[in-house]
Amino acid sequence: MKRALIVVDVQESFRQRPNWRAVSNPGIVGQVNRLVTWARDRGDLVVWILHAEPGTGTVFDPDSGHVRMMDGLKPEDGEPVLTKTSRNAFTTTNLQQILTMEGIRELVVCGIQTEQCCETTTRLAADLGFDVTFVTDATATFPIPHRDAPQDRELEEILADPRTLQVAEIIARTEYVLAGRFAAITGTTALVG
Repeated sequence: MKRALIVVDVQESFRQRPNWRAVSNPGIVGQVNRLVTWARDRGDLVVWILHAEPGTGTVFDPDSGHVRMMDGLKPEDGEPVLTKTSRNAFTTTNLQQILTMEGIRELVVCGIQTEQCCETTTRLAADLGFDVTFVTDATATFPIPHRDAPQDRELEEILADPRTLQVAEIIARTEYVLAGRFAAITGTTALVG
């Protein structure tokens, strides 16, 4: 086993937020499951990452009950499930130790959010010397309001604001900045056939 699939934050917390209605990839569970099946069939390690914000009272607070895999995703015995409190899968977990102990040098990254936890995990993995493949269509993201926009606006107001960064722009930007520098960019079908 020299490769690992890293499934980042495909968790119920995101479905509980109002902006889930504007998610770029509502079918992400299906894409992730294709990658998981492919990885398992090849004997690759599958590592599951969850994001938690203890004590915040948000949907990312473990006390909310939403810090769990989305329905339809199920780790098998022996597959690590790590909970992080940072934007990448390495800093607050023992992911690097697990990968090193398993002799893994190649990573395939998918999950939520494309430009945050997935991209940040990819960048750090590349800096640590891993060869990374970023499976864009097995990631998901949300529109990003302009930094100067008023807080606590309704989703419709955010989407209507011409300063909002839309999901297609976010995805394209992530591919541009990762490609050739931090990761190979691909799609699920191109990877798994």
